[in-house]
Amino acid sequence: MTTVQTPAGRAGRVDWAGLGWAFLFFWYFSGVTQGLIQLTGTAGFTGFRQAFLLSSLWLIPLLLFPARARLLAALIGVPLWLCSLAAFGYFLIYGQEFSQSVIFILFESNLSEGSEYLAQYFAWWMVPVYLAYGLGAWLLWRKVRPVYLPRRAALLASVALFTLSLGYPAIRQFIKQDDPRSAFDHFAARLEPATPWQLLVGYQQYRSQLANMQDLLDGASKIAPLTALQDAHAGQPATLVLVIGESTNRQRMSLYGYARETTPELDKLRDQLQLFDNVVTPRPYTIEALQQVLTFADQQHPDAYLKTPSLVSLMQQAGYRTYWITNQQTMTKRNTMLTTFSKEADEQVYLNNNREQNARQYDGDVLDPFAKVLADSAPRKFIVVHLLGTHMSYQYRYPPEYERFTDRSGAPAHVTDDQLPTYNSYDNAVLYNDFVVSSLIKRFAATDPNGFLLYLSDHGEAVFDAAKPEVLGRNEAAPTSPMYTIPFMLWQSPKWQGRDYRFAQQRPYSSANLIHTWAELAGLSFAELDSSKSLVSRDFKPMPLLIGDPHQPQNLIDFSLIKPKATTAGGLVLQAPVDGGVHPL
Repeated sequence: MTTVQTPAGRAGRVDWAGLGWAFLFFWYFSGVTQGLIQLTGTAGFTGFRQAFLLSSLWLIPLLLFPARARLLAALIGVPLWLCSLAAFGYFLIYGQEFSQSVIFILFESNLSEGSEYLAQYFAWWMVPVYLAYGLGAWLLWRKVRPVYLPRRAALLASVALFTLSLGYPAIRQFIKQDDPRSAFDHFAARLEPATPWQLLVGYQQYRSQLANMQDLLDGASKIAPLTALQDAHAGQPATLVLVIGESTNRQRMSLYGYARETTPELDKLRDQLQLFDNVVTPRPYTIEALQQVLTFADQQHPDAYLKTPSLVSLMQQAGYRTYWITNQQTMTKRNTMLTTFSKEADEQVYLNNNREQNARQYDGDVLDPFAKVLADSAPRKFIVVHLLGTHMSYQYRYPPEYERFTDRSGAPAHVTDDQLPTYNSYDNAVLYNDFVVSSLIKRFAATDPNGFLLYLSDHGEAVFDAAKPEVLGRNEAAPTSPMYTIPFMLWQSPKWQGRDYRFAQQRPYSSANLIHTWAELAGLSFAELDSSKSLVSRDFKPMPLLIGDPHQPQNLIDFSLIKPKATTAGGLVLQAPVDGGVHPL
């Protein structure tokens, strides 16, 4: 039997330490940033795991050509190091994970704006940190040494590493997904946490989503303006604000009667607010809901958003300068529609460029940009503030000081010990959302504006609520009340001289018809306006509150026919209609 002599001088044995040093060298370029993400609790473990697995790919050349191990490591390592600087530096500055959204922001910014960003965020400590980062890579490279295996063993090991890092994930996705394009997108998402795929996949996704968005914008530019538009406040300075929440179920807000004090700041403003207690969303998903909320689309005409003006276009036609401030992800496959709406505005502020939705990103970041826009000299302003709200995972939605609910105090008896941490974290997220929304109202009020602020959530969320305490999240195929019941509240400034809408606060209403309500509140009229769909109009007519997928009309449900029965802690028990004509929730 022939033995192989290794540099370590031990015949026939694999130099595991040499393999370990080589792997550590390649993992370093992804692992440092992913390790920081883990240490700071910025995002979940998936990115760290994927970076770990994908780093093993670069061992293959060293196993096949061991005599040139250090040279090959340098040839591979230098590009990896250069590519990793973007993700490493971005995390140091913003505390976020690099993604295609960052590439979108970079390409959307001109040279002057880019220089301003660098000047604003550059600090002296970055120089030694970058030097230390480079030094760490160099020291690890010096540890790289040849690892000699029999040729057959080297080939088998290389096949195994390729299968582990790329082959199996690719095959698995192409088996799971019916559409090859969808399979590729899922596979690419597995690559993105690691260097250099962050840049390569990120740029590919950016180009793909940019093309989709451009098609939507081109279509929007061809839509005819509204007919015979008139403005009761024409010629007057005015500031109108729309705050869009996320995944917030009004049943979990003390403002709406929930047992726990989850909205203490809004509770204090109760006398200044007009609350609407019977508003539901048509869809339990952000994009699908806002396609209707922000346009003339509804459950009977779900594709009308492609053919009719959006709310932003309406306000521009009325002479308002429009602004969009968002803490939602910017350039992902799901969020391209939202980014398209935002690009219709005159100015945009994008705050959340994390790769994953489940990442620590606080809505308090919207407050300073909001104050800056309020100070803008434009006499007539329309401002959209889109929050991340109480989106899953809830523990990422609030800073530690808002972790107030930690035990069973005030929680319903049906919540199990296993469910309690998640149940509490959702209430903590609602508590922080209360701070953000109330702060927006207070900052708006402090400017003594002529206008109003309207807040609603895109949809709700089921978090172990009665009457189905086992349900967490949203599922249109198995709907429950908390997925659809949303907060809807109005603050009007004294200057605006708005009406008292208490007569409308109990009206059953779908947020799909928001554009008609908004027009009424803003004093706008046009031929396409349907006052019967305005929550605050004297001409309002109750309509079926249709929920479900409008592209499958046979499965639509009339939410208003489901009789809610109050339970402890603000939950609802749903009862099916006696006629049996509507599918029960």
